[in-house]
Amino acid sequence: MTAPDYAIEAIGLEKTYRASGKMAEKRALNAIDLKVRRGSIFGLLGPNGAGKSTFINILAGLVTKTGGRARIWGLDIDEEPRASRAALGVVNQEITMDPFFTPLQALDLQAGYYGVPKAERRSLEILAAVGLDDKKDAYVRQLSGGMKRRLMVAKALVHAPPVLILDEPTAGVDVELRRSLWTYVRELHARGTTIILTTHYLEEAEELCDEIAIINHGNVLAQEPKSALLARLDQRLLKITPRQALQAIPDALAGLDASLLEDGTLLIRFRSTETGIGRLLEKVREGGIGVADLSTEQPSLEDVFVAMTSTAA
Repeated sequence: MTAPDYAIEAIGLEKTYRASGKMAEKRALNAIDLKVRRGSIFGLLGPNGAGKSTFINILAGLVTKTGGRARIWGLDIDEEPRASRAALGVVNQEITMDPFFTPLQALDLQAGYYGVPKAERRSLEILAAVGLDDKKDAYVRQLSGGMKRRLMVAKALVHAPPVLILDEPTAGVDVELRRSLWTYVRELHARGTTIILTTHYLEEAEELCDEIAIINHGNVLAQEPKSALLARLDQRLLKITPRQALQAIPDALAGLDASLLEDGTLLIRFRSTETGIGRLLEKVREGGIGVADLSTEQPSLEDVFVAMTSTAA
């Protein structure tokens, strides 16, 4: 089969949870369109209850969609349910595994579920890749939380899926382990795996992802390359270190969004579409400020996320 252009395609995908007991009917996905390019590291971001888990669970076959279509690696989830889901590996947010199995047994069992012949299983290779080869014969209950999370990643890889979904993969792990998982995600990507990442750590998405979708209240608010998404916020920050510490902001800067830090650094917030840096520097010279150093900062992904989700709330 020729590799498709898109690893994941959702066309008008809908999900409504029926009313049950005291729970009112809830529309979790509002006919969303979403495409994940083959070979990308794709960030799916949104607050709690935005619809991310519903979307993932529909792809994984755990939730039945109400309407629309979805394809995994070019395979329709309704027309070819087994083949489409075999193209997908999912690392769930919750750690679920038998505490009395060893990591090696857990991987062999998972490979059996997917029909991987014993001669083709790569359990030891995968355990080594996630740094658990020295724990292959320990019981799962003896592993630390971080080790269990790495084992969850390993389980999702036993059938060599071309698409891997990581649902909050570094939740509750320390900074060192988070960095090591980032490294492994990049290695998987370099080997050709398409990765979909959901995370509450926005610096994680900013560090890893090349394309990002923001979802809220069951609607896709944006799907763009990371650079284009960051450019959506026009606000910039100009930081100026004066040759001589300022005691006050000069009158020449009146009307600008200017402030002073305790160390004398001058901050000017501006919109590049309204005011160019050249014009700002003219104002600085008019104010008699000698510039020892200057820098500009663009908005972070967190700034974009907060702006978009608060506007849509």
